[in-house]
Amino acid sequence: VQLQASGGGLVQAGGSLRLSCAASGRTFSVDAMGWFRQAPGKEREFVATIKWSGGRTYYADSVKGRFTISRDNVKNTVYLQMNSLKPEDTAVYYCAAAQTVSGVVIRTTVGYKYWGQGTQVTVSS
Repeated sequence: VQLQASGGGLVQAGGSLRLSCAASGRTFSVDAMGWFRQAPGKEREFVATIKWSGGRTYYADSVKGRFTISRDNVKNTVYLQMNSLKPEDTAVYYCAAAQTVSGVVIRTTVGYKYWGQGTQVTVSS
């Protein structure tokens, strides 16, 4: 599975951005797709993920109510709509895909086998 992320950029605090991640290849094997982010000097952290079948969503507490993850099964694409952005949301955002994932692992990097290239999101104050 190959993942191509896009949509990052520079935005002022309170603004919005939408990230996209298109999957190709053996997409039939994908169970969930999500987003992680990594700020300078920090570990990569979970942001949100969505189950491919059923559409159940999971969010980090820090983004709940501001970010929305969604999917287009026909286009094999996942979106992350980010509203009310804060400077602390500044990071490189990575798209990831899992073959079989559930429970607490769904919020950890170890649950995801495939990773896209990162896209930079910078929120200015």
